[in-house]
Amino acid sequence: MVNINRFGRQLSSIVLFCGAILVLLPLAVALAKSLIPPSAISGIFPPRLTFANYREAWERANFWLAFANSTVVALAVTALQTLTSSLGGYALARLQFRGRQIVLVGILATLVIPFQLLVIPIFLVLKWLGAIDTYAALILPSAVSGFGIFLMRQYFLTIPVELEEAAALDGATRWQILWRILLPLARPALVTLFLFTFIGEWNDLFKPLIFTTRPELRTVQLALAQFQEQFTSRWELLMAAVGIATFPVTVLFAIGQRQFIRGIASTGIKN
Repeated sequence: MVNINRFGRQLSSIVLFCGAILVLLPLAVALAKSLIPPSAISGIFPPRLTFANYREAWERANFWLAFANSTVVALAVTALQTLTSSLGGYALARLQFRGRQIVLVGILATLVIPFQLLVIPIFLVLKWLGAIDTYAALILPSAVSGFGIFLMRQYFLTIPVELEEAAALDGATRWQILWRILLPLARPALVTLFLFTFIGEWNDLFKPLIFTTRPELRTVQLALAQFQEQFTSRWELLMAAVGIATFPVTVLFAIGQRQFIRGIASTGIKN
């Protein structure tokens, strides 16, 4: 039995190692291409390292403005989703009211509806509000997330209700219980929601493409798409632009990966 378990662990390690290679190999090739001088583009790995491609791609694509726009939009959407998901998740996990299960089913139903199917009514609402070609057009459609509400609800269910009962006996209100007790304990879930939301908004191309036309509202992904159209034959610049666009979310995920894993692993485990 011990040998079988050891063989299973070794086999799992080999499979995971092969999967990691398959995932990282395209990234390694893209990184190598971005460091290749234009005179040596025919090779896969650079004979010498140069970061001139990154500087040229940054200047030609005007990435500084795109980075600022994406940062504003991603942080605003993340803050709103964190707030609405925390409130909605707490209500569905702790409050007893008529139709709670129906509300939960309705929220889960929104997860199976592609955003693209709702783009016309959302566009009409934004136009009625006069929000087309503004930051509001990039922020408001994603201010509430069914996934975020469900994630926070599931995590709140893992927290013993006795903690809230003890706080209520000490005179704490529901708002105090939520902000001072539950949310600090739900930090892994909040970090998970933050990473999912921020990375999703940072990589979003659809909303900027549909709801904005002003060049000063370009986000990173829209700038990257336009850059690709202009430099289709300059692979070293394209790979450098891809590296610039993915660097912030890579660093962000590397910082929060431990809390992210804890949040995913513990969500859905009810005491």
